Amino acid sequence: QVHLVESGGGLVQPGGSLRLSCAAAGSIFRLYAMGWYRQAPGKQRELVASITSDSSITNYDDSVKGRFTISRDNAKNTLYLQMNALKPEDTAGYWCNTMTARFNWGQGTQVTVSS
Repeated sequence: QVHLVESGGGLVQPGGSLRLSCAAAGSIFRLYAMGWYRQAPGKQRELVASITSDSSITNYDDSVKGRFTISRDNAKNTLYLQMNALKPEDTAGYWCNTMTARFNWGQGTQVTVSS
């Protein structure tokens, strides 16, 4: 089983940027397509970005397309999410996992966008 640890969240003003990281303890991380998920209060968890195991293909939800960039460093067993032009509606807890939620969920990292 792979242990996931998300970090990098915080409070940011609208229009600001954050970079989230997801550290995976386990070398099998590199074998899996990965995604960033988020869940706002009262809403279901949703997939916002995904990346194939070799980084060749990325996909984004329309709500973040053009503002967020997903990337990974398999040598470091780490997944990233660069978030630019943040909006209040991006406020949520953010988690990483495989596309089938194969790994145990980590504790997540909170992103709050507010002036």
